[in-house]
Amino acid sequence: MPGDATPPSLRRTTGSPPPLDAYDADIVILSLNRMDDTIEAINSALEQRGGIFHITVLDQGSAPEMVRQLRRQFAHRSDFALYEAGTNLGVPGGRTTAAALGHGQFIVALDNDAVFATPWIVAKTLRLFRLSPDVAAIGFNILAADGKQPDIASWGYPKAMLPRFKENFDTTTFVGAGHAIRRSAWAAAGGYDPSLFFTWEEYDFCLKAIALNWRITYAGSLSVIHKISPEARITWSSQRMCYFVRNRLIIGRKWGASWLALTPHILGYLLKAARLGHLNAAWSGVKAAYNTAPPPRRRMSKTMRLYIRRNETNRRGSWFERLRLEVLGRISP
Repeated sequence: MPGDATPPSLRRTTGSPPPLDAYDADIVILSLNRMDDTIEAINSALEQRGGIFHITVLDQGSAPEMVRQLRRQFAHRSDFALYEAGTNLGVPGGRTTAAALGHGQFIVALDNDAVFATPWIVAKTLRLFRLSPDVAAIGFNILAADGKQPDIASWGYPKAMLPRFKENFDTTTFVGAGHAIRRSAWAAAGGYDPSLFFTWEEYDFCLKAIALNWRITYAGSLSVIHKISPEARITWSSQRMCYFVRNRLIIGRKWGASWLALTPHILGYLLKAARLGHLNAAWSGVKAAYNTAPPPRRRMSKTMRLYIRRNETNRRGSWFERLRLEVLGRISP
């Protein structure tokens, strides 16, 4: 449930808590160093217009001088709060903790190396939600630093959909660099799984929401610009590949897939990793998933299977096509 990852040391060190009355959205940013980028992301959030928004920044162990600068720079804002966790809770743990600190109707998340393309992105997001009451989450159009082309490294959808990056379409996940979630759907689905720590937490949440008959949407008209700061990033050669493989297999097990059914995924990930020179990291992910206590199993309804087939499986093509595009071609996070 949202809030389970809240650390005992969590404290608000600057700014104000969200208003007691109802308001539109919480804009959540996780910070871990990247001082200049983080300040740009915060200013971008503070510039959003067209609604009542509260910005929550959760610092997860930045250098003391950076935290002091954040305290000084934003202390005067009544629509901003800086919380300090004192440790890295991971992406799902951090966003779960930050989301629990507010009560806006919607939760908007922005990476701390990204900015909203215009001051009206959040307002337009809320309008889309209100026009589509069955939508649980909206993934934003993640643009590269030039603000024009899609950030290929952040394209989390079937590659066949890439030419439609400016359009809207239903999907089964979203990319965490910029997205929004309806709080009622967040609560109903139980938020993120903090144990995943890094990668696939969005897909895990979306599957739970789809099981409750919510839709997930990608909105090409809602853009953020992602600078992809190299600082503090986890590379494919280390934890990233391990988490990528481990978490996807754990999610498969959550939904009743046997190890035999997961074999094609395992082989595909090992082939990808071998091509990139990271076979040991991928194999560590397989072993970590195998050694993880089996999660509670859930069964997919017929409606859920049809939704996934229509909005994911059919778009990815056959196993041969996926092997050719995703394993032998460029890896997509």
